[in-house]
Amino acid sequence: MTKSVTRVALRRAALGLVSATALLAATAAGALAADKVLLLVNGALGDKSFFDSANKGIEQIKAKYGDEVETKVLEIGDDPTGWEPALLEVSEQDWDLIIGGTFSLSETLGAVAEQYPDKKYILFDASLPFEGGAYPNVYAVQYKQNEGSYLGGILAAGLLKSGLPADAGTALGFLGGMDIPVINDFLVGYIAGAQSVTPDIKVSVAYAGSFTDAAKGKELGLAQYRSGVALGFIAASQAGLGQAAAAKETGKFVLGVDSDQEAIFAESDPAIASQVVSSVLKNVDVSLVRAYDLYKEGKLPFGSAETVGLAEGAVGIVETGNYEKLASAETKAAIADAKAKIASGEVVVPTAFGMDTAAINAIRDAVRP
Repeated sequence: MTKSVTRVALRRAALGLVSATALLAATAAGALAADKVLLLVNGALGDKSFFDSANKGIEQIKAKYGDEVETKVLEIGDDPTGWEPALLEVSEQDWDLIIGGTFSLSETLGAVAEQYPDKKYILFDASLPFEGGAYPNVYAVQYKQNEGSYLGGILAAGLLKSGLPADAGTALGFLGGMDIPVINDFLVGYIAGAQSVTPDIKVSVAYAGSFTDAAKGKELGLAQYRSGVALGFIAASQAGLGQAAAAKETGKFVLGVDSDQEAIFAESDPAIASQVVSSVLKNVDVSLVRAYDLYKEGKLPFGSAETVGLAEGAVGIVETGNYEKLASAETKAAIADAKAKIASGEVVVPTAFGMDTAAINAIRDAVRP
C-alpha cells in the first residue's frame, strides 16, 4: 500500500514538473513572440513636425504595449537611391510590421511589398492602387489635412483682422515643400478657411521644392514677409523651419504644421516659439497607434486605404499657448463651430485630391496679392 501511494505521488510530481515545464516554455514562447515593429524614416528625425510625429506614435505604441512589442526607428536619409536597398534589407529580416510614409516612398514600398507577400507593411500619408486586389499585404492611411488647414485658415484670417500688430502686414502666406497633391490639400483647405472669414483674403504661395532645404525655406519666408505677409503657414517639414527662422528675424508670425511647434521650440528657441501663433496638426502618431491597435485585434484592413480626419482625431489645431492669448473670442467660436460641422459632415472642406492643375492654379490665382 505504501509503495502504491509512493508511485502515485511520484507520478503526480512528474506530471506537475511536466506541467510547470510546459508553462515555462509557453511563457518563454510568448515572450519571444512579441511583435517586431519597424518605422523607416525616409529623411531624418528632428524636423519638429511630420517625422517626429511618426516617431512619437512608435513611442506611444511601445508605452502602451510594453513587452508585447519590440520597436525600432531607422533613418534612411533623403536620398531616394538608398530607399529601396534599405526596404529590401529590412524585409529580409524578421520584422512583423514595417512602417513607412510619404508620397515619395509609396512607389518603392509598393514594389518591395510585392516581392515579400508574407510581410506586412503600413504606408502613411500616401496610398497605392489597390484595385483588383493589388498589395494585399499593405495598409495605407491618409489624412484629411484639408480639414485641419481649414481651421488654420480661420485662425490666420481672424488674427489678420484682430490679434496681430497693425503693422505686421496685410496678407497671409503659404510655404509648401513641393507642389504635389498632399501639400496642395493643405493649401486648398487653408484658403477655404481664410475665405470663410474674409472672402477677398490675399495669400502669397510658394514652394521650396524640397522638404529638407531649410535655407531655401528661410529665403522664401523672408521674401513673403518683406512683401507684406503678416503670417505664413508652413507645410514643408524641415524646409519649413527656415520660414520659422525668418519669422523670428522679421518679427512676423508663422502657423506651424503637424506637431505643436510652439511647444517644441519653447526651450530650444523661445524667440521662434513666440512667433508661432498655433499649429495645424496632422496627428501621424494617433493614426499609427490606431493602426497598431487594429493590427493587434486582427482587424487592420490590409489591401486597402483609409482616410482619417477631424472625426477620428487625426487632424486638428493647437488651441493652447499663443493661440489662447491671440485669438479673439469670435475667432475661437468660429473654429469650434467649424470643427463640429466638419466632423459631423455638415461642412465639407474642398480637397486638392482629384483636382487638376488648372483648378489648383485657379485657386492660387484668386488669392494672389
